[in-house]
Amino acid sequence: MSTAAEREDRVLDRIGEFRKRRPRLLDTVVTLAHGAGGKSSAALVDGVFLEAFRNPELEQLGDAAVLPLPSGERLAFSTDSYVVAPMRFPGGSIGNLAVHGTVNDLAVSGARPQWLSAAFVIEEGLEIGLLQQIVADMRESALNAGVQIVTGDTKVVGKGAADGMYISTAGVGVIPEGRALSATKVRPGDRILVSGTIGEHGMAVMLARGELAIEADIDSDTAPVNGMVEALLAAAPSTRWMRDATRGGIGTVCNELAQNADVAVILDENRLPILPQVLGACDMLGIDPIYVANEGKFIAVVAPDEADAALAALRAHPQGTAAELIGEVMADPQGIVALRTSFGGSRIVDMLVGDPLPRIC
Repeated sequence: MSTAAEREDRVLDRIGEFRKRRPRLLDTVVTLAHGAGGKSSAALVDGVFLEAFRNPELEQLGDAAVLPLPSGERLAFSTDSYVVAPMRFPGGSIGNLAVHGTVNDLAVSGARPQWLSAAFVIEEGLEIGLLQQIVADMRESALNAGVQIVTGDTKVVGKGAADGMYISTAGVGVIPEGRALSATKVRPGDRILVSGTIGEHGMAVMLARGELAIEADIDSDTAPVNGMVEALLAAAPSTRWMRDATRGGIGTVCNELAQNADVAVILDENRLPILPQVLGACDMLGIDPIYVANEGKFIAVVAPDEADAALAALRAHPQGTAAELIGEVMADPQGIVALRTSFGGSRIVDMLVGDPLPRIC
């Protein structure tokens, strides 16, 4: 008769084999779940966009494409679209998100962000004053991040066709010589860091809608992370991989890491940095903060002998004072993310099918 440990290993092996399968797009219409960053999003991207545009760089599914130039230099190129209601919320606006999101995608790819484009789809009837405020937010965010908005486009659509305004940004950054980040470099024994407290953005936007009888002093964490990234890489030059934890939160990011690197990611619940007001709001709503979006935080995997230096470098940065070592990489069970709970047990952290929060970035 097999032992409990052997039975558990067999179950984990079956889960791992199932999770290695390519996502299958079974839906016949697009739903909001397809834009949430979870399993449905992966199925849509794989079944429609990768199927049409497949090429080696796109198949990396990184935050930015890394493109070699004839001179031998490398550029990172990223693009994103931003749709959020309300357009202004505690701690920021859609304008802040549009700049920070693209800057952060470039930064966690190892690049130093340089230039952005910005395209606006504006709904008829939007107040010019609000548009000016959001553009001013973008100007301030670009200045703080050290980037320039150098080109763009504007379209106006009929009333009711754009939920106020949508913004798309694309960005280019230069990758310093010798710097390369990839999930393929992750090894068992590596440590996992988060650059600060999690969950503020998703909760701030959700409560700002005023649809819930909950009041909490929560501001979005939207911010550029390129300064923190540079500080981390200076202290820990062997850093393996980074990703900003936006849609789907750190739970989704860690699942992508586990699957792309064929490793197990083990997180420690007691080490997750969460503000009390965020935790309280999540508890009231029945939402796991590990899946709540952030817009100014990232996950980094560092070599074990550089973990202390990396953590110290983040905490020395004004934006990283709450940085924490939250877990480690293990060889098995491959493709699994597990959370050591405060009760002494553990649970699997799966990738969500949809998203517990409506449109927040």
